[in-house]
Amino acid sequence: MESKSILVIVRHPPHGSSWVREGLETALVGAALGQPPTLLFSGDGVLALLAQQQRGALGQKGSAAMLEGLSLYDIEPLWYDQYSFESRGIDVEQLIPGCQQGCIAEMIARHDVVMSF
Repeated sequence: MESKSILVIVRHPPHGSSWVREGLETALVGAALGQPPTLLFSGDGVLALLAQQQRGALGQKGSAAMLEGLSLYDIEPLWYDQYSFESRGIDVEQLIPGCQQGCIAEMIARHDVVMSF
């Protein structure tokens, strides 16, 4: 079977829906099948990378603990879109360890499969 490169883009905030969790679970499935994907956070998805996350309004857990464990599955670094950060007033020092800035257009162009959550 031919190996394809996979890009998972997380665009939704960590609370209020299951989009982030579904994106992370998809990334973990790829890693379990021997094809660790590239994980990119864009739009409100960059909020999932904040180190000091609190529970959501409905008691929904933050995603920081799950994100920190992705390196065990060779899913690293965690990429983020700089524009999304700047437009939300977030500073890089607020992020969990292991995050790097990436260019969305370049990342989409160099992957065979792109999945958006």
